[in-house]
Amino acid sequence: MFNFSGAYQVALIVIVLAVLSGCAETQLVAHSAKVIVGAVNEKTTPEFKVGAPYQIAGIWYYPQEDYDYDQTGIASWYGAKFHGLKTANGGIYDMNALTAAHRTLQMPSFVRVTNLDNGRSLVLKINDRGPFARGRIIDISRRGAQLLGFQKQGTARVRVQILADRSRALAARIKGQAQLAKVGSPITVKRLPKTKVKTEALALLTGAMASPVQRQPVANARVAPTRQPQAAPIDSDGGDGKIKIVPTSKTNIFVQAGAFSHFDNANRVRARLSTVGSVKISPVLINGRDLYRVRVGPFTNVSAADKMLETITYAGYPKAQIIIE
Repeated sequence: MFNFSGAYQVALIVIVLAVLSGCAETQLVAHSAKVIVGAVNEKTTPEFKVGAPYQIAGIWYYPQEDYDYDQTGIASWYGAKFHGLKTANGGIYDMNALTAAHRTLQMPSFVRVTNLDNGRSLVLKINDRGPFARGRIIDISRRGAQLLGFQKQGTARVRVQILADRSRALAARIKGQAQLAKVGSPITVKRLPKTKVKTEALALLTGAMASPVQRQPVANARVAPTRQPQAAPIDSDGGDGKIKIVPTSKTNIFVQAGAFSHFDNANRVRARLSTVGSVKISPVLINGRDLYRVRVGPFTNVSAADKMLETITYAGYPKAQIIIE
């Protein structure tokens, strides 16, 4: 009997199905088999990536390196449908790893996600793009959702904070390794060969006295090996899985149409949206700037906030977002 590899077994199944099925069905099965084989056998190397601006469903997103990111919003999670597929920075998505997708943050980077409903807090690695559903700020792996305690609910009110020092260190390491791979490292072996040393007993010279101390030949002396400092390995799987419990307080859900530097502009938006619900203007000082936020709410649940977000978006404010406070 012939020994087939996993990939050829899948291919053989596709051929058999092609004989038994119609043309359209055959194309579907063949495509599925290609995805399965590619996901399992394809070798990928994650890279550091920011990316160019892109547009999804009429909304533009502008990726950037942001080491001050600290936002609240609604988290969702993704699992088996994407398991084994390539992520946006060249890795393979593993729904059992502690990773997450973000629309604009650099990849990879580390964030701390805190579930504001139960106080569970967890470190996750950003290695993918998403979520692209309006009203979500982060899409978490299935395992991450389990540990944060919202897998069954599907969504959670969260705070997302970038871990600046750890993210910078990871970015520098990956960039450095990529540069070495590009120019070629001068080191070609992992360990230098040991020199073979032979010892030989020599006769005493005339007039010399034998020392009463028997010295061990230098070649046989034990020398403590010198350890070279090594860089910490790049975390390829995600966060460390350590759950922190932090104090939380009751939160409210708002839909924010925008934040404006001039009160008159904010007031005009408030007037235009006055028919959709309770619209308020709230002043805030951010980075030394006075801003006026136009918000609708509060809402008692995510579903109601989602509906209002859709209404405000279609009213001409595509950058509207759900805010947790």
